[in-house]
Amino acid sequence: MDLDRVDMVTLTEDNIESEHICCAFSSKKNVEGYQLKKAWLAERLVEGFVFRKFDVRGKVFIEYVPAEYAWRPIDAPGYTCIQCFWVAGRFKGHGLGARLLQSCIEDAQAQGKHGVVVVTGRRKKHWMTDKRFFEKYGFEVCDTAPRDFELLVKRFDDNEDAPQPRFRESAKRATYEPVDAARRLVFLYTHQCPFTIHYVDEMMAAAEARGIASEKIELTTREAVQNGPSPFGVFGVFYDGEFLTHELMTQNKFGKYLLNKLGSCGRSPDRATAGTVRRPARASLPRFIEMILRQVIG
Repeated sequence: MDLDRVDMVTLTEDNIESEHICCAFSSKKNVEGYQLKKAWLAERLVEGFVFRKFDVRGKVFIEYVPAEYAWRPIDAPGYTCIQCFWVAGRFKGHGLGARLLQSCIEDAQAQGKHGVVVVTGRRKKHWMTDKRFFEKYGFEVCDTAPRDFELLVKRFDDNEDAPQPRFRESAKRATYEPVDAARRLVFLYTHQCPFTIHYVDEMMAAAEARGIASEKIELTTREAVQNGPSPFGVFGVFYDGEFLTHELMTQNKFGKYLLNKLGSCGRSPDRATAGTVRRPARASLPRFIEMILRQVIG
């Protein structure tokens, strides 16, 4: 296939049923999440949501929307917000990402927007496009949030009246007060990402293996996400009310993550629910770690 000649396809009400949506389309374990994402996407089209991809069998796409309708905890009236951007594997290095980004910029300019914004990380983060890619095309940091999240903007003009894009205060606090205090680990998720359904269940299984009560809460409206505590918006994990991570993980990986991170969340992991392995008085530290790993990952 000549990738220099491949066409772009923009999803519409007429073709959304017949076109694949790139992410998770070939994964059997994410079939439910894929269908939920398609339904979620179909409801967003009327709001000006754009899903544009290259006509290939792979993950090469961009999603963007007027920032007022973005499922991100930001204030950026008059801007376009990129919500997801993915060029995978063998499709990298052919200029496809640049073409997708340019199409977004041109749409925003045609609509008279002040510019384009995107949430990313100070360092490379899982499930997010590296900020260095955006910086090559004139994006710059305009605000920050906990855990090294950054809001980038590409402005189209020097209009002094144009508002400065910002994270909302809820994202800057990055805390969540659980309804049930006994459930110390909380997963907030949406159907914007087709992978959340599967991986949330895997991560909850890892928590259960460690004796930590948890719950998952679906955010069903953009208002809930815009006023939510996760800087990432579409997914967030909280322990004792404090933001842990935005990363979707397998059961095995999250079990190891809990082992490494729980002690740095501001409260002692000794308060975890019954079932947590405690270090015997005479057990060496390496032996203790081995005992915990056996419980978490089997």
